[in-house]
Amino acid sequence: MSGLFGPLQEAQAYVIQRSLRPHLLGRDPLANELLLDQMLRLDRHGRSGLSMTGVSPVDCALWDLKGKAWGQPVYRLLGGPTRPSVPAYASMLRFSLEPTAAAEAAREYQAKGFTAQKWFFRHGPGDGEAGKAKNVATARALREAVGPDYALMFDAVMGWDTPYAIDMVKRLAPLNPAWMEEPIPPERVGGLRQIREAAGFPIATGEHVYTRWQVKELLVAGAVDVLQTDPDWTGGITELTKICALASAFETPVVAHGHSLLPALHVAAAQSPVTVPRVEFLIRSQENKQYFHKPIYRPEGGDVRLPDLPGLGLVIDESKVESRTTMEFKA
Repeated sequence: MSGLFGPLQEAQAYVIQRSLRPHLLGRDPLANELLLDQMLRLDRHGRSGLSMTGVSPVDCALWDLKGKAWGQPVYRLLGGPTRPSVPAYASMLRFSLEPTAAAEAAREYQAKGFTAQKWFFRHGPGDGEAGKAKNVATARALREAVGPDYALMFDAVMGWDTPYAIDMVKRLAPLNPAWMEEPIPPERVGGLRQIREAAGFPIATGEHVYTRWQVKELLVAGAVDVLQTDPDWTGGITELTKICALASAFETPVVAHGHSLLPALHVAAAQSPVTVPRVEFLIRSQENKQYFHKPIYRPEGGDVRLPDLPGLGLVIDESKVESRTTMEFKA
């Protein structure tokens, strides 16, 4: 029996092969709490960033193995299900930001049943006032396209600074955003709090935040309204469940970043809908991410059904595999 998770980025595979593999061989694979705690301590520089992106998929694979060992989907081992399906929002990365084209796409995905969408701003401080105007023009076209009450989110991908972000959120506030995501990098906690105070609407961050301790800093500082810690990066399913418990004590929802769908979906299915109201579905990435998977999990009417297979529900579609290569990293 084996646990499965992927696909991985090459840098993640490097961390697993060079750092984690020697430590994990011969260990009890069902003792995931012990293994995660030790992986977090293994490298004194390894509690954040690249090292955590290697730890996280190992933890997800261990949960897949545990689910297969018990013959149950992971969400049942975590205490679920709390619902038969989980709402997904349409994440519109790589769609045109030209106002007319963006509005047309927004209406299309609203008609498909998605109850929320997130759009990504292209322009930042280096583009000056003209860039701000273009950002606002796209946002205004989107709001007009989907109506006044539809959940519409925006993402700056950490590309702004605090003064620029404060000005932008003031300009966006009349458009009633559901949240503004990653206006600045998340370690700039004081700046995030200033932006949150200026915005008057929710500020989201977390996909580049690692472990519950970094999350706690954001929560205690009053710097975040929506957490987006990603199970692929923040410490896996084990750590994300701890983050959900912490966030619930602060009455702060968790909407995991959608680098992969399945681990976030299993955690959501075991949490209260108040704590985890929805998951992210990257419209133009998930088909590629799940290309070798069987079945492929997609939203239907805006909701993603829960897997009924044991573990994560991830099975390799052998008909799509042409060859296999074992990766080895030499010193």
